[in-house]
Amino acid sequence: MIIECSYCESKVDGKILGENESCGIDDPFPFKASLLECPVCKNAILAGQELYQIGPDKSEWSEAQRLWPEPEKYLNWILPDLVRSSLEEAQKCYKIKAYSACAVMCGKALESICSEYKTKNKVLAGGLRELLDKQIIDKKIYEWGEALRKHRNIGAHVTGEKISKEDAKDLLDFANAICDYVFILTNKFEKFMKRKGKIENRKI
Repeated sequence: MIIECSYCESKVDGKILGENESCGIDDPFPFKASLLECPVCKNAILAGQELYQIGPDKSEWSEAQRLWPEPEKYLNWILPDLVRSSLEEAQKCYKIKAYSACAVMCGKALESICSEYKTKNKVLAGGLRELLDKQIIDKKIYEWGEALRKHRNIGAHVTGEKISKEDAKDLLDFANAICDYVFILTNKFEKFMKRKGKIENRKI
């Protein structure tokens, strides 16, 4: 099973020590958890896979995702394609230690949010301000976006400054949090309020 080991940072064919397949009540799709051993450093890895239907009578397991240690960030399918692909590219850049490129792709994720909401200002700084004015993001998220935008510029332009590993990890976390806030948590809250309204109407 091909997976990245967080200990030795190698892409390895993990030795399967044990597996378990299950289906939950709320989630009917099969999930497989596998306990692996890294053939390079001999440390343990817990991996997860989901079963996807790829044809009328054919299904296959997804690529293994590391669940422990240091689980990989799961990108929700609710995210728009351009946003999702930008975050995926940012994650790949971070994994190969291309930290400036990671910062640039995090900035592209923000630009993708602006594109989804059709901001009139084509410059990222102006787009973020429009998102704030439209109350799509709040002041704190705006501040995160501004910090990310400035470091995106450092990564994209010849300034003499470098993006460190720690900064790249923080920027990636900020980008993921902003996208989760805008698309996932907002959607979840709207569904919650709609459901709550129906319950209260029934009581009345």
